[in-house]
Amino acid sequence: MRQADGTLYFLYASGEAASTGLYRLRPGGTPQRIAALPATGLPNGLAFDERTRTFYITDSVLGTISAVSDTGGRASVWSSAPELASTGFLGVNGIKVRDGAVWVTNLDKGTLLRITMRHGRADRIEVRASGLTGIDDFTFAGKGSDDVIAAIVGQNTVAGIDRAGRATTLLTAADGLQNPTSVAVRGSHAYVTSAAYLTGTDPNLIVASLPRR
Repeated sequence: MRQADGTLYFLYASGEAASTGLYRLRPGGTPQRIAALPATGLPNGLAFDERTRTFYITDSVLGTISAVSDTGGRASVWSSAPELASTGFLGVNGIKVRDGAVWVTNLDKGTLLRITMRHGRADRIEVRASGLTGIDDFTFAGKGSDDVIAAIVGQNTVAGIDRAGRATTLLTAADGLQNPTSVAVRGSHAYVTSAAYLTGTDPNLIVASLPRR
């Protein structure tokens, strides 16, 4: 995640307590760990709330969302609700902060969740979409829109999800997708990382035009 001043924040999961955590890399500098995270887990998704200057981090193994200030320090568990847990592989995964709520996916359960904030704490959890087994990271289709574009890693697809939770396939393996893990939107285009981590062949970045509304 890159901030306006060029500072890059990223997660590192080594399986070792001395290095697993949230890192900051300033332009021209060297990486610095600003918050330690459990080495027994898998820190996966990272989102930033500009209003509170807080990072939110998903752990797909532990089934938690943690919060940490952008100045660094101790990471505290913000939510460990059962909706975040895995069913055997990976649970809570992608994450975004939008309009006073935290949105996340659960890969095993195939759900898109919206968690409202109440005085900075996790409050009500709403299932916005289901039946999306293998859903990984996601983004919003545009400014002010609650429509979502999601990478469905296990099905080699990218899906559009409307406000009613209805999913429409936008891209498939026929478009070159191999285990898509993340998606970003810029203007009228979507950028999809096609990781190919199961095939090990031709990982790439796919650029696709978004359908007009």
